[in-house]
Amino acid sequence: MNEPLEPASQAAPTVTKTMLSVARELLETLLIALVLFGGLQIVVKNFRVTGDSMLPNFHDGQFLIVDKMSYRFSEPRRGDVIVFRYPRDEREDFIKRILGLPGETIEITDGTIYINGSPITESYPLGGPTLTYHSLKVTLGEDQYFVMGDNRNYSSDSRLWGAITRRDIIGRVWFSYWPPAQWGAFHPPSYP
Repeated sequence: MNEPLEPASQAAPTVTKTMLSVARELLETLLIALVLFGGLQIVVKNFRVTGDSMLPNFHDGQFLIVDKMSYRFSEPRRGDVIVFRYPRDEREDFIKRILGLPGETIEITDGTIYINGSPITESYPLGGPTLTYHSLKVTLGEDQYFVMGDNRNYSSDSRLWGAITRRDIIGRVWFSYWPPAQWGAFHPPSYP
């Protein structure tokens, strides 16, 4: 009861067609993955917080998703937490909160931040008071933003190296995805 075997000449084309079909499907899958990855990189960027300058709101080692598209359709707002290219070394990305907007005068006196002469009220937790020895007064240009860390005593920010420009901004922090305890969307505060 031996089954007749197919001639070798008939089995080879079937194997070759199967291998070509699998190779084509793998190539299509790879191309789709590359297109999706490239498309996502245009819209969002992942970012890992390094250091303690944004404590207690953002922690060292926390992973965030940065929305790179929203500022194409709207202006950055006071309170937005952004990721931007560090003005002194554009290879480094920093995370800070926008406090001063274009054309405004920012003054820091005795630990209080004034915008155009009025003190601002910050409704989110801060890591410490604004340093009193960093008293300053600066008027921003039409394309400048004044940024500060939430942990004021341990933040290298616009108090030390000046304002950033719109061109420096990569995007707005949108979502925290790691660690799981800090999972969730970020909503900027409103100011009275």
